[in-house]
Amino acid sequence: MSGRRRPADDEATARESVVAAMRRLDALGLNRGSTGNASLRFAREGRPGMLITPTGADATSLQAADLCWVGDDGARQGPWAPSSESPLHQAALRARPDANAVLHTHAEHATALGCTGRALPAFHYMVAVAGGDDVPLVPYASFGSDALAQGVAQALRSRRACLLAQHGMVSAGTTMAQALAIMIEVESLCRTYLLALAAGTPAILDGEEMARVVRRFGDYGRKKLG
Repeated sequence: MSGRRRPADDEATARESVVAAMRRLDALGLNRGSTGNASLRFAREGRPGMLITPTGADATSLQAADLCWVGDDGARQGPWAPSSESPLHQAALRARPDANAVLHTHAEHATALGCTGRALPAFHYMVAVAGGDDVPLVPYASFGSDALAQGVAQALRSRRACLLAQHGMVSAGTTMAQALAIMIEVESLCRTYLLALAAGTPAILDGEEMARVVRRFGDYGRKKLG
């Protein structure tokens, strides 16, 4: 996992940010029980790696001390085994050197759309939040498999989110807050798209307009006047 890194100030802060994200997803109904997982790029004693939720973790009982550290070299430290989706998270972070946080959930509407075999097209300009003119669909592969990890890595090289066929979705961000915001927005867009499909055939914005929106999103945000 090479490239630009902006790690948390210390490990305690990093761990708390992962736990907070999992609890937020649970509170919003985007995650249930032990289905989701989260990781944060974190170097320990100069060794690159990531902090990740343990396998079978439930947000309601998850504690900062429960997180696992998995090194790029395969080393593992922690009281529990890391998430079975560790290969997915490692592949995503390798594919996006600018990203530090990765989230994976079985959010209902994103999962439902993925089960239809559809990607999320540019039916709404906010699809650009994922970095392009769609949120791509990764073909089905068994959970925890290298095939799934490589499919996610390929999708995320040009996007910040992807759907997983018959599975769920993944988002990546420079910070955990950004990965969470993208996850929330994509799930909302999937819900709206499914509603639009039920009403008819949604119109799709063209590539030129979506490219313009992506560029505008590059410097979008609060700005001081003067």
